[in-house]
Amino acid sequence: MAGLVATMVVRPLLSIVKDKASSYLLDQYKVMEGMEGQHRILKRKLWAILDVINDAEQEASRRDGAKAWLEEVKRVAYEANEIFDEFKYEALRREAKKNGHYSKLGFDVIKLFPTHNRFAFREKMGKKLCRVLQAIEVLVTEMNAFGFKYQQQVPASKLWRQTDHIFFDPKKIISRSRDQDTKNIVGTLLGQASNADLTVVPIVGIGGLGKTTLAQLIYNEPEIQKHFELLLWVCVSDTFDVDSLAKSIAALHPPKIKDEATSKKSPLDILQDVVSHQFFCLRRLIKRLCIVLALRGHMYLLVLDDVWNREPDKWEKLKSCLTHGAKGSAVLTTTRDAGVAKIMGTVEAYNLTALGDNFIKEIIETKAFKEEERPSVLVNMVGQIVKRCRGSPLAATSLGSVLRTKTRKEEWKAVLSISSICTEESGILPILKLSYNDLSSQMKQCFAFCAMFPKDYEIDVDKLTQLWMAHGFIEDEK
Repeated sequence: MAGLVATMVVRPLLSIVKDKASSYLLDQYKVMEGMEGQHRILKRKLWAILDVINDAEQEASRRDGAKAWLEEVKRVAYEANEIFDEFKYEALRREAKKNGHYSKLGFDVIKLFPTHNRFAFREKMGKKLCRVLQAIEVLVTEMNAFGFKYQQQVPASKLWRQTDHIFFDPKKIISRSRDQDTKNIVGTLLGQASNADLTVVPIVGIGGLGKTTLAQLIYNEPEIQKHFELLLWVCVSDTFDVDSLAKSIAALHPPKIKDEATSKKSPLDILQDVVSHQFFCLRRLIKRLCIVLALRGHMYLLVLDDVWNREPDKWEKLKSCLTHGAKGSAVLTTTRDAGVAKIMGTVEAYNLTALGDNFIKEIIETKAFKEEERPSVLVNMVGQIVKRCRGSPLAATSLGSVLRTKTRKEEWKAVLSISSICTEESGILPILKLSYNDLSSQMKQCFAFCAMFPKDYEIDVDKLTQLWMAHGFIEDEK
């Protein structure tokens, strides 16, 4: 499945290269003079590959050869992208010279340098272009051997029927559906009030069941907010590094304290002071965490979300720093791995079951239809969609969003015909891939760009938008 995600970037990357290869600047300033023939061939070959890329991406999920072909397409596309960046730069340089910017800056002598000599530039870039063209011709030959077929891509966005301003939050439905689960775990946490040892309650379930959402519901329960003096949340994910986790805990915003009128600093305030002094090493930071919790003796709830660590030593090292709170302190952790729950848990793990079909149906219908637009022929097919979700609210939300763009029975049948949707082996990734495929080419470029950020990174939306504009993915509308 990791390979499937890696190949998602190919189509938007090829689209970028195609657009750069078709830029009017290349012809206007004749930066590809003497290379016109190769230029025309390359543009045709790019279109040929783009015509079958949808089929190739689907085949890559079940054919190693197709996946390897896509990886090579991606490598060559990156190389071509860099080459056309050089062509564009040369065109802009010539434009600047034509408009007199060089004279104003006193840069007339730049023409003497080899990098800005037209003959040297043509020779250098001609070799690079021929090398990429040869690689693309090999890819086209292999493409024909694989038998990839053209698949028409439905224009995105224009078919969207969602025009109302009402925002649907599936968490509201999940909150009702997980009410009993919330009560059960809250009862367990509150029932440990007199326990001197640290209580660790693991929530276990496959991806997309709503483990994190359930933990959020518990975290925000009024009883929990009132009972615990410190409320902390850390997303762990792939890397279970004790020093990093300690730093994350220390860097959290000040939690709610019962006695807000006290003039003394809270434990977390003290920890944040520690973080601000760079001369403290992380090992000492962990010790300070232990000391503060021991001195202040507050009852806390720490949520460790999305844990994958299977090394008991790492957990014991972190746990030793968390055992200095007051009686009743607890850790709530979410994981997909029952083995992780066994290592960490001090009580029986809470196995999260699939969401009821009635709630899955409600999510799908709310996402897929507007109140006044519920064609009976499509409503009657919702039951089949529900079965494909296998009790996953994330799958229901994603599928509902995809189906909202589909207005005909045949389109819904096409979604149902995809055999790999949400199976035990594949999980929910095929449904997320289906959502990706439903995006416009422009949106795919923007989405694929987000892969540069590490997992659980908090993205600054304004900066991300600026990066999209800087890379030419979106236009700056003024």
